[in-house]
Amino acid sequence: MREYGGTLRAVRTGPVSGLVGQVVLLAAIAATVGLGPAGWIAGLASAALVDATLARGLIRNPAARLGPAGWVTLARATLALGVAALTADSFLRGIPVALYVALAAVALALDYVDGEVARRTGTVSDLGARLDGEVDAFLILALSAYVAPIAGAWVLAIGLARYAFLAAGWPLRWMRAELPRRDWRKTVAATQGVVLAAAAADVLPLTPVRVALAVALAMLAESFGRDVLWLWRQRPTAAAAPRAAGGGPPAPSTGPPRRRRIRAGAGAAFTAAAIVLVWAVLVAPDRPNLLAFDAFARLPLEGLIVVGLALVLPPRSRRVLAGIVGPVLGALVVLKLLDVGFFTAFDRPFNPVEDWRYTSIGVETLRESVGRTEADLIVAGVVLVVIAALVLPTLAVLRLTRVVARNRTISVQAVAGLGAAWVLFWALGAQLAGEPIASTSAASLAVHEYRAVQAGLHDGARFAAAIRHDRYRNTPGNRLLTGLRGKDVLVVFVESYGKVAVQGSSFSPAVDATLASGTRQLRAAGFSSASGWLTSPTFGGTSWLAHSTLQAGAWVDNVGRYDQLMNTDRFTLSQAFKRAGWRVVDDIPSDDRPWQDGSTFYHYDKVYNRLNVGYRGPTYAYASMPDQYTYLAMQRLELARHRRPVFAEIDTVSSHEPWTRVPPLVSWSEVGDGSIFKTLPADTRGASHAAQGYGDSIVYSLQALFSYVENYGSKNLVLVVLGDHQPAHVVSGYGVDHDVPVSIIARDPAVIRRIGPWGWARGMRPARSGPVWRMSAFRNRFLAAFGPRGATG
Repeated sequence: MREYGGTLRAVRTGPVSGLVGQVVLLAAIAATVGLGPAGWIAGLASAALVDATLARGLIRNPAARLGPAGWVTLARATLALGVAALTADSFLRGIPVALYVALAAVALALDYVDGEVARRTGTVSDLGARLDGEVDAFLILALSAYVAPIAGAWVLAIGLARYAFLAAGWPLRWMRAELPRRDWRKTVAATQGVVLAAAAADVLPLTPVRVALAVALAMLAESFGRDVLWLWRQRPTAAAAPRAAGGGPPAPSTGPPRRRRIRAGAGAAFTAAAIVLVWAVLVAPDRPNLLAFDAFARLPLEGLIVVGLALVLPPRSRRVLAGIVGPVLGALVVLKLLDVGFFTAFDRPFNPVEDWRYTSIGVETLRESVGRTEADLIVAGVVLVVIAALVLPTLAVLRLTRVVARNRTISVQAVAGLGAAWVLFWALGAQLAGEPIASTSAASLAVHEYRAVQAGLHDGARFAAAIRHDRYRNTPGNRLLTGLRGKDVLVVFVESYGKVAVQGSSFSPAVDATLASGTRQLRAAGFSSASGWLTSPTFGGTSWLAHSTLQAGAWVDNVGRYDQLMNTDRFTLSQAFKRAGWRVVDDIPSDDRPWQDGSTFYHYDKVYNRLNVGYRGPTYAYASMPDQYTYLAMQRLELARHRRPVFAEIDTVSSHEPWTRVPPLVSWSEVGDGSIFKTLPADTRGASHAAQGYGDSIVYSLQALFSYVENYGSKNLVLVVLGDHQPAHVVSGYGVDHDVPVSIIARDPAVIRRIGPWGWARGMRPARSGPVWRMSAFRNRFLAAFGPRGATG
């Protein structure tokens, strides 16, 4: 009994102490440099994995103890999960590279310390060696995941090699045999860590970093290859003598009573994990800005109801209950994850009717932004997360209902006490961090999803009625756009150019300075400008919703409405210009395939994309070409070629996320076919700091615009320049509106006088308190201002 008690104390002390330290580290990171939801999730999941692995090793080997060296290894594991948390955060926002490399370097240095401590104190053990090896592998995996976007997806092979070796042991028993001691393995592992940490520091040129990583991978392949060859040669012996569960010699017989007690302890741990999982699923928020510890300190009524039903139902009905509730909770997890993702990307919840269509669009955009291999790895990871989200809650509910049925007395007492507490909190209206402690959030989310489905099913009819109401549908061409006769009109969408670019952000002073200098630059070239605000129907992405909203004068805020609109004859700005005698064209620089809607709905005479503008230069992350080339191509192919005035929509892309590569601005005479850009370095500061990259990209896009107008602007040129949406939350933060700047630039003063009644500010920067319209209102106001009466509407 004394030995069993010692085992349980060891199981409690090591993992619990480790968990406390790990949570403290994550909280310290969050308090000092910040830690996003992805970082918290990765950090806590890693902590649970590390501590569960340690507890399992202590349970399965009662003679094992966590000696001095083991505590050093546990400290290494804590630092490693800090590295993992920052790695996960780096995919969504910039992280402090210095802190990241410091954590990794200390964890790598402690690898030498724990070995020395074990040897000097005589506490070398199989458990310690196994834990040390797993921490090495985990740290290398986290580092390789961080370095892969910098040096290439092949770097992930360094981090995945150890786990591929372990996975091979599942079907091949001979791969599970004990390997002989070989110091070369430690040398190779240390080399991987040092090289990856140096690559993460991003202080060396990329070419030598890749060479060093390739050498490290070759060393790793040689080491694993030699081990696999040795195991292959020893396979008859390995198959005949399976090793014990810790990797060392078979553990001494523990005897049936003690084994039952240890099994009971493990069972209690699994039950606790099931309770925590079900609880977390029920109370977890569905918005990323609400993901905090406070959000989980609530009491879910739905959980109490499930436990109460498990107490009163017969065995067969109880199993049916678990079979229903488990998958429902799994679906709830998936919906919450989707909501978190859509709030992060688009500042709105997932639409269960329409948003499934974003799957293929999202995968395609991801491949354009980060590369096909990296995108496929991300998609595979998402699929695995979804499968786990569906399966784990079901297993947890099955275990929870079985335990409740076997322990009726305790369960009744627990439900009664917690139920009374729930009623008390509900009656008092008690809240924590603005959320009620007496929670019904899971049921509320289910009701919300039901109502969203109902609304989505009826939205088509409402939108169809809005489309049919169109005061300009039958207006003859001689009464359209009379105030712009003879002028070339360009509607320029500046990707992700939102209000956050010019107000209240770390990068807005640089953007404001660019707008001020651009206003002076335009004035010197004889141009005037006026600016206001429009509210975009989208946020963070799906730019085509904004394009169609502006053109059609209808609120297109989801892909269902967009598809519905494309199948109508709604009157657009491009059709208005065409009916009034303009040649109408479109330029979508990142498209690489025919666009049917351009001819069937917008009725463009010509659609340009990356394939037909003659560009021979490099790409810049998502952007297929610099904005400077896009403007010059429009000048060459349309404005300088046709006598008839041209109306064009130009969708610039240099400020499209991920903002990791911003092109340089060159002399217009040097642009040529774009080959010049192959020889010029891009601005890559956004690779480690998203906000910096975003600000730089907006400054570049605006400078390219002003330079184009200065160099090629004729007396008959008019531009409508606006953002399509705010940038994603990784840059915008939370709690911001959907407003974007809009400006009209013209050399003819009469154009600016026509929009005088709009109340817009003179210059390229809108007034902080200037008028704000829905983007769908712009079409009618524009057509009215430049119609026969002028300046009306």
